Amino acid sequence: MSVRILDCGDTALTVEFGDGVDRRLLAAVAALDQALAGLVARGELCGVVETVPTFRSLTVIYDPLRTTRGEIEPTIRAAIGPPAAASVAHGRRWQLPVCYGDQSAACGPDLDDLAAACGLTPAEVVGLHSKATYDVYMLGFLPGFPFMGDLPAVLSRPRRSEPRLRVPAGSVATAGTLTAIYPSASPGGWHLIGACPVPLFSATWPQAALLLPGDRVSFRAVEHAEYRALLGELAAARTSPRPPEWLLLDGAAER
Repeated sequence: MSVRILDCGDTALTVEFGDGVDRRLLAAVAALDQALAGLVARGELCGVVETVPTFRSLTVIYDPLRTTRGEIEPTIRAAIGPPAAASVAHGRRWQLPVCYGDQSAACGPDLDDLAAACGLTPAEVVGLHSKATYDVYMLGFLPGFPFMGDLPAVLSRPRRSEPRLRVPAGSVATAGTLTAIYPSASPGGWHLIGACPVPLFSATWPQAALLLPGDRVSFRAVEHAEYRALLGELAAARTSPRPPEWLLLDGAAER
């Protein structure tokens, strides 16, 4: 594993561990993120404002009035452990309901086409997608948008050749080896196979994003009637002081 430290403007640097989507890289990013959080908490890395993990890198944002890259880089380099020591630190375990297919206009308009491209029936796609457990690799693109992997290999297909101008909030989608849920309406080029009624982002929650890197997610297939009922029940969660934690499988974080 080759590590590079790159400038990211005059208020950040990026520690780059590789150039792909790989669980080893995810583990290395998570390990450094946790190590730096400990240093900051102990006052040994002054001036660091925030860290931003991705699939293969960790960006460290700092206050240029309090520190410089030259001052913090030696401490960051010393915190990078050997690749063999890095292991994925799992957080909370969620089970989220999904209405698959075309049971309503917002649910899964691409399910049939994706199934045909994979040489499967729609029911087989639903079975494979809902039986897997996914790691949340990172958040990006939209506030609270979770990039999760890995899909069963047979479901892996490139993004749509023609992106949609508007993907409904809650759409469950796949692209390449990843799956995701759109937390808000936006353009998008992923394959839409279902819809999830659970809000993923709210500024009223202590942690605005429901899912965090390191969390694990599985899906429970529900019929349209249950989806509609849950959509109404969970609408209030967007303005409540806490997210819908009853969806946790273990009831508490493991980290």
